[in-house]
Amino acid sequence: MGTTPEVVWEFAGELRGLGWVTDLMVAGSLATGDYVPGVSDLDLVALTDGPVSAGRQAALVAIHDKLDTGLNLGCVYVDAATVSDTGRQHPTWTHGQLVQRILSGITRAELARHGYEVFGRPPRAVFPRVSDDDIRAAARAELTGYWSWAARRPWIWIGPVIADLGLTSMARGRHALRTGELLTKSEAVEQADAPAWLIAQLAARRQGRTGVTSPRLRTAWIAWRDARRTVAEARRR
Repeated sequence: MGTTPEVVWEFAGELRGLGWVTDLMVAGSLATGDYVPGVSDLDLVALTDGPVSAGRQAALVAIHDKLDTGLNLGCVYVDAATVSDTGRQHPTWTHGQLVQRILSGITRAELARHGYEVFGRPPRAVFPRVSDDDIRAAARAELTGYWSWAARRPWIWIGPVIADLGLTSMARGRHALRTGELLTKSEAVEQADAPAWLIAQLAARRQGRTGVTSPRLRTAWIAWRDARRTVAEARRR
């Protein structure tokens, strides 16, 4: 926890001050030791004492608007009484807005295996232990869910962000299906199904180097094709 960014502690203080957020936990790159300042998202999960009503959501939006200034700070707000309901949607702050999403199987696995608490209970006291098969199932769900949707829309891959994310996510998905283990994004870059020149550019961007770009059309084609193959493989399993 010594490397936890200062904004997370400030955010934790704001949430504790509300009086109904009981736990704040860290998942994602920060939990796995792969956090790169200025590049990685901050993936957090908060547990609440009761449902997150419209009034509570307004209070959360105010906090995020104040603190999330280009920091990619995301948080899922889960009513503690519904933690075991894997299909339930929860208020989720992501990319500057509050939406409704499930707490994904991958995030649950990250919490159970690598997560830590900022305040409240440790993740392992809340989330059950996950098996290798649980991780395989979570990876399959992501690949045949959102990524299946994305693979049917080749035009969205022109965006450099989705192309980079797709290449690393496909590598992580294949690794999880094969081994039942979680792969960090930095490790996934090295396992991307891409030419050596593109892997080197992905790695540079992952390390926070500025000005490193890839040819958009060629990169889009490589990433989209990789997604189509990986999604098809996941459906066959």
